[in-house]
Amino acid sequence: MDAVSALHVHRFGPADGPVVLALHGVVGHGKRWEAIATEHLPDVRIIAPDLRGHGRSTGLPPWNFETIVADLAGVLAAETDEPVVVVAHSFGGACALHLADSHPELVRKLVLLDSAIALEPELLMDVALSSLASPDYVDVEHARRDKMATGWSEVDPRLLDAELAEHLMPTADGRVGWRISLPAVNSYWGQLARHYVLPPHDLPTVLVQAMKVVPPFVTPEFRAALIERLGDNLTLLEWDCDHMVAQIRPAETAALIRSAL
Repeated sequence: MDAVSALHVHRFGPADGPVVLALHGVVGHGKRWEAIATEHLPDVRIIAPDLRGHGRSTGLPPWNFETIVADLAGVLAAETDEPVVVVAHSFGGACALHLADSHPELVRKLVLLDSAIALEPELLMDVALSSLASPDYVDVEHARRDKMATGWSEVDPRLLDAELAEHLMPTADGRVGWRISLPAVNSYWGQLARHYVLPPHDLPTVLVQAMKVVPPFVTPEFRAALIERLGDNLTLLEWDCDHMVAQIRPAETAALIRSAL
């Protein structure tokens, strides 16, 4: 793992394997893809950057979709000369859609896992204010309880342990917090209030909606627009799980990725 452009990149699989760009959600990091890569897709070359403001990547502004797209285009230019499959979770799904909209030549297929895009501004304001009011935790167990209460209750405990080990860091007064830039993350909550963009009409796309997420991150308006835009190029799946799709259903997620190769 090293720095490419402004981003820290996690790489899994053989150098000559089929290439997948894997994008995490807000407050996430690229190493979240490690288990699915090593346990289910060992022959696939997975490029998993820490998005700007996350993990070990730069936290410098500007913090918007346009900058993230430029970062990702730089990563792909350094890693491959062919269009790639993009698998993306939550906010990463919104980033993937902006990448496909701005640089269709870079994306061969999309696999969107409970994408969050064009959400209600009031909801995003509440989330942003909450993260400002409680930016860190008393200790690791406090962080674990928060994860369990916010979409991780169905995740294998060993994957939650790995998340805590990788992504928590010391803050002030003996507390711990996520390895993120808080200003960047709060800006990204605001980005999710922007109107959705849609992929090119001929881009094969899989959308998984996590049906236990209420209110849904895949809004009815976005879902309907995607169906109208893509027609037979869209595969729409409804999974009875919470938001952390790849961690809750790794084998099924890996099968979707493999089918897109």
